[in-house]
Amino acid sequence: MRGGGTGLKFGDGFTTHDFRAAPGRVPGARVHAMSHGHRCRKRSVCTGRHPDATDKKTICGTCGTPHRTWYDRRPRRVRDLPCGDVRIYLAFDLRRVACRRCGGVKQERLEWLSANPHDTKRFAWYVGKQCRGASVQEVAADLRLDWHAVKEMDTLYMREQLAVADEPRPAVIGMDEISIRKGHVYRLIVSDLELGRPIWFGGVDRSEASTAMFFDALGPERSQGIRLAVMDMWKAFRNATTTHAPQAAILYDKFHVLRQLNAAMDQVRKAEYKRLTNRADRTYIKGQKYVLLSHRANLSSTKRQALKTLLAANKRLNTAYVLKEQFAQLWEYRSAAWARKFFERWRAALRWQRLKPFEKFAALIERHWDGIAAYCQPQNKVALGFVEGLNNKIRVIQRRCYGLRDEEYLRLKILTSTLPPLPRT
Repeated sequence: MRGGGTGLKFGDGFTTHDFRAAPGRVPGARVHAMSHGHRCRKRSVCTGRHPDATDKKTICGTCGTPHRTWYDRRPRRVRDLPCGDVRIYLAFDLRRVACRRCGGVKQERLEWLSANPHDTKRFAWYVGKQCRGASVQEVAADLRLDWHAVKEMDTLYMREQLAVADEPRPAVIGMDEISIRKGHVYRLIVSDLELGRPIWFGGVDRSEASTAMFFDALGPERSQGIRLAVMDMWKAFRNATTTHAPQAAILYDKFHVLRQLNAAMDQVRKAEYKRLTNRADRTYIKGQKYVLLSHRANLSSTKRQALKTLLAANKRLNTAYVLKEQFAQLWEYRSAAWARKFFERWRAALRWQRLKPFEKFAALIERHWDGIAAYCQPQNKVALGFVEGLNNKIRVIQRRCYGLRDEEYLRLKILTSTLPPLPRT
């Protein structure tokens, strides 16, 4: 630190160093470093006055009106960035001003102070940055702060992140829902797939009315700028999008479509296990659920051998597995006509195979073909994995906090999960 200082012994393992603030940094403030041994003892400190303190204008903390004079001043001590395991406090005189516009005596506004009167802004941002990778309880224990104080500083940090970020004007959006607690309580998340960031969290369920709340918040002008909406095959999402953004093309998410196909594959596996009465034949099927649902390229050598044995022992599962693996080729076509021919051949291969779950899946694809074939257009070749990746990140946040009851805090956590950290001040 700049300036000279004197060490004042207060007790075993506790020392207070008094440094005058560097010119141009914090006028009228002194720095008090409190190091602790086995325990930390609080001591009262006296404040000094910087010789240039009278040159600055005093700004009303309520209305922001500058004044050349001030009413009185009172000593204040706030916590600043730590130095290793040493807690740093700034001691200064906080002025009050008789504001003509407010008609009363108000405290002055200092830009380097946080909204919490006991901390500096850079310390609050430091705490908020720590909360990006750790829970509030862990940060509170590490910095010896109250749990509620850490949560408040984290909230201020995330609000500042959103204030610094650009206003969303999405052209390609992804829509999905998440469960925030037990009992089928859902909230909607809308993301900008080009920027790779969530831009809206809200609603009361996953109905069409809740989806319309996003377009109301976005406004008619920005809603007209949406050219592509990626979603699952939930009817409420499509209806709300065609109503508020009719110019937007509808694209059904590949991962949600393949999830339906995996569900059909699992139903076939269960039906085969139930049909077989011989215990030896059931042995090949039992415990092989995720072997059948995984892609062959992602299996280990042991799992590949188990899959080979299973498919050789059961012809119906072999047919269903081959059809499941082939269907992923649908998203490789660049022409909707060729994609349609592929789907017709794939559906024709289901004849006489007695695979009812696959036939229901083929009927589902037929009803939603336009939203699936839209991916063949070159302008619609967007990354489809961001929405699922964001869902996994939200689950990590919920699991790290053992659930979040404060919905506004969860909203801020989600909207800032992909934003860069604030620069140090």
